[in-house]
Amino acid sequence: MAQIEIILPDGSKINVEENSTAFDVAKSISEGLARNALAAKINDKLSSLTEKLNSGDKLEILTDRNPEALAVVRHSCSHIMAQAVQSIYPNAKLAIGPAIENGFYYDFDIDGVTLKEEDFPAIEAKMQELISQNLVFEKCVLPDADAKIAEFKAQGEIYKAELVEEHKNDNPTLYLTKTQDGKEVWNDFCCGPHLMNTKPIKAFKLLSVAGAYWRGSEKNKMLQRIYATAFFNKADLDAYLKQLEEAQKRDHRKLGTELDLFSIQDAVGSGLVLWHPNLAVVREEIENYWRNEHRKRGYVIVNTPHIAKPDLWEISGHMGHYKENMFMVTNGEEDFVLKPMNCPFHMLIYKSERRSYRNLPIRMAELGTVYRNERSGALAGMTRVRGFTQDDAHIFCTLEQITDEVINVIDFVDDTLKIFGITYEVELSTRPEDNYVGSLENWEKAEAGLVAALEKKGLKYDINAGDGAFYGPKIDFKLKDAIGRTWQGATIQLDFNLPERFELKYQDKDGELKTPVMLHRVILGSMERFAGLLIENYTGAFPTWLAPVQVEVIPIADRHVDYAESVYKKLRDMGIRAKLDDRSESMNYKIREAQNKKVPYMLVMGDKEIEANSVAVRGSSGRGQIGVMSVDEFAQKIQKEIETKGQETLA
Repeated sequence: MAQIEIILPDGSKINVEENSTAFDVAKSISEGLARNALAAKINDKLSSLTEKLNSGDKLEILTDRNPEALAVVRHSCSHIMAQAVQSIYPNAKLAIGPAIENGFYYDFDIDGVTLKEEDFPAIEAKMQELISQNLVFEKCVLPDADAKIAEFKAQGEIYKAELVEEHKNDNPTLYLTKTQDGKEVWNDFCCGPHLMNTKPIKAFKLLSVAGAYWRGSEKNKMLQRIYATAFFNKADLDAYLKQLEEAQKRDHRKLGTELDLFSIQDAVGSGLVLWHPNLAVVREEIENYWRNEHRKRGYVIVNTPHIAKPDLWEISGHMGHYKENMFMVTNGEEDFVLKPMNCPFHMLIYKSERRSYRNLPIRMAELGTVYRNERSGALAGMTRVRGFTQDDAHIFCTLEQITDEVINVIDFVDDTLKIFGITYEVELSTRPEDNYVGSLENWEKAEAGLVAALEKKGLKYDINAGDGAFYGPKIDFKLKDAIGRTWQGATIQLDFNLPERFELKYQDKDGELKTPVMLHRVILGSMERFAGLLIENYTGAFPTWLAPVQVEVIPIADRHVDYAESVYKKLRDMGIRAKLDDRSESMNYKIREAQNKKVPYMLVMGDKEIEANSVAVRGSSGRGQIGVMSVDEFAQKIQKEIETKGQETLA
């Protein structure tokens, strides 16, 4: 039989028989590799082991040592879950069931049945039963798409029928599950890839159920989505479930209610946050830091309107590339747009006077509230909203200044995140394939400028090819919280396009008028998302400099109230956020309540403390008794902790 040549990851080549699969190659290398193989990468594309190879293909066999193989395990497990659901609920109709970042989901249409988490054990038991049968996954190219569409419609599988109809000219495929003797027991429209059989599915868990509109459109029927996860082994699954449990404790929506931090109310609208006094204090402190640091670093601070005429967004290009995300308003005579970005306003401020090369760089910053028409299904507490405040800035500079300015922003991000105890990873996003503006030459210059800054700083970064904004490449800082989750944070976007569209100019040293380069930049991202991150990162126990109430003053009995009030007033007059709890409740009750509210320090005082002009200091977050000290000593120590933003602590 004819031979074909396959290229392995180390560059070596192997000859195998024509029509060989990735699994055949694994077997030819070693029985151990074949036994542990889960999936393959053929020419860098994730594939099933049963995929046939062509001469010259690059092949990598994936085992449980390759994180990419986990997506194949999860997608295969999603099919088993769907098969189990249809076994228990025969009238269940299937929609889609992809692998996602931390697991997978499947959407179902089940008339007369509302799935609940109490149903999960039965579904999991059925899944385990199917897995134990060592069912085989088999790919099948549809010979007659129209016939299959008619068959699906006759079965009531309207979602499958719609998907096949949409892809019927793309060689649509089914994935079948078969018994070991070759009997087909289930199928779904799917392009794969999948495992060869169910044997490698060893650790899975159904997590939650939620509503999801078909194709994400509110005009379509609401389906029932089961979220689940799967891992290579039970130890990894248990570790993930423990992280989920910790995440639930930290959920900023839950803590937001318990600690009276914020609310989102129907009377206002979904995705629009009401900052309650407690969280407003946190925001004020962050904004004070933000303003002080910007002024120190050579920024000017501006303020701009919330609305502008559509013409402005035509010039900026947002009307052509972002219109579906913008809110339109009218007063009956004129149309306006609620601003989705601050940048066009900053362009106009720059353009309001003549500029010289001596003026550059100009660093213009704003805490600007913007509005974006996010789908309701995508909204999530404070982390995905429709109205939010960006800590926005635009830096206008020359080509020669790009690298230094990017480095300055990187340093600003690093200094800021250290204060909050947050680590980060860096990602460089390059030019989108289709939806972009500006010349290829300018894009290449922009990407080179960002790379030069990253390399000069010695920062390790990943490349996210094709994920740049439509107007320029960007550097994203992915923030890591206390339990290892990643959040979108700071970003730096280089833009040759908008300065040209707004015809911005500066006079160079040779007298020639030139167009500046512009950097879009945020440090925190948005105040809403950053606050959500902080709530979860700190489990609601903000560090002293941010805490809504920094000190709870607790008299033991009514006769100690006058002394406690004098201590409270002294702290308050020094700018310390203190609260006096003079209720006729027991000392232990008041201490417990202050701890539940996550107040950093409690000052307890009775006869002994009054006699010595002192206070007994307790700390929350498990610190317990700190000691007895004079009021002045405590005040000086907590002031130092606040001023240094926790670099020097009281205890």
